[in-house]
Amino acid sequence: MRQVSLPSTLPLPESLFLRALTEIKPYQSPGKNKKDEVELMFDKISGNYDLLNKVLSLGIDRNWRKKALAQLIPFHPQNILDVATGTGDLAFLTDTILHPKTITGIDLSAGMLEVADKRLKLRKAGESSAKITFLKGDAEALPFESDQYDAATVAFGVRNFADLHGGLSEMYRVLRPGAPIVVLEFTKPRIFPFKQLFRIYFRHLLPLIGAWTSGDRRAYRYLFESVQAFPDYESFNQELTKAGFSEPSYKPLSLGICAIYTAYK
Repeated sequence: MRQVSLPSTLPLPESLFLRALTEIKPYQSPGKNKKDEVELMFDKISGNYDLLNKVLSLGIDRNWRKKALAQLIPFHPQNILDVATGTGDLAFLTDTILHPKTITGIDLSAGMLEVADKRLKLRKAGESSAKITFLKGDAEALPFESDQYDAATVAFGVRNFADLHGGLSEMYRVLRPGAPIVVLEFTKPRIFPFKQLFRIYFRHLLPLIGAWTSGDRRAYRYLFESVQAFPDYESFNQELTKAGFSEPSYKPLSLGICAIYTAYK
């Protein structure tokens, strides 16, 4: 199994960041690209994904999502696209907070979408004000017409794009002119000593918990590796700009564990 090693001194030059992000795969299987492996990984852990997220984040991840969606309140978006929707966490919260007309969630993993559909069917009558649809599809080749959505969201998914620029460009394409994009993603803390403590937790303890809960230690080892390779903060703002977005900004959360990025078409 070939490992992609990253130097301990960050940040990396942009070209190396993007190369490492592409080369780091969940299982590093010969002959399989990152997209295939990410799909397989999420299919394998889909049954325990929601529980594990809550355990690992002590429930904080829901507050992160709420703060991300709060960025969209002033825009009153009616047709929202949620990319890498997974089991639908952000889509359901979007319905509760923003009350749009439609929410379309798209994801590469059939296993994750199966959980999302089950959750949708279990919702009580009147609990949903929006028409929520979950579709299997590729974030880098969205099956939608251009200039269609009032807002786009993605929570903890852009790290998994095989082609980061391609995925961001596709979201830009399907947004209406002036519409916002909100990205919630893990980052690398910069504050001493939290930076060092969190790195130890993320690199060593999290894979053990993931293996015990989901049976797939490698999937949560990949989480650490992909976060290290991800071009966060100012570097991700540059990626948004390259994809065509304007006024990119970021807001760190929880001492820099993750950040909310916003930009506009």
